[in-house]
Amino acid sequence: MKPRPDPDREKASDASLRALARAFAALERPQDVQAFLRDLCTPAELEAMADRWRVVPLLRKGVPYREIYDLTGVSVTTIGRVARSLEHGAGGYVVAIERLSARKAESN
Repeated sequence: MKPRPDPDREKASDASLRALARAFAALERPQDVQAFLRDLCTPAELEAMADRWRVVPLLRKGVPYREIYDLTGVSVTTIGRVARSLEHGAGGYVVAIERLSARKAESN
């Protein structure tokens, strides 16, 4: 029989994620975020996240998956996952990329 989800465990996980998000939000300087990420994640986790983030602007420009792979070396599977998140995810990629674009425009 398939185990049922434990609502108490899910609540604890949600609370932990919110606490982590607050920690990120408390960091104001990019170098502080980078230091926090280096302490929090393994090198492989950092590489995977950086790879995902690197393909976001290319996907938003409509660059084909195969060309993104050729440019970045990021697997087509990962590119597809990022594309699905851009289309059907929680909206985090979109918020981040739009805010970065707005800040860049303000500084020009």
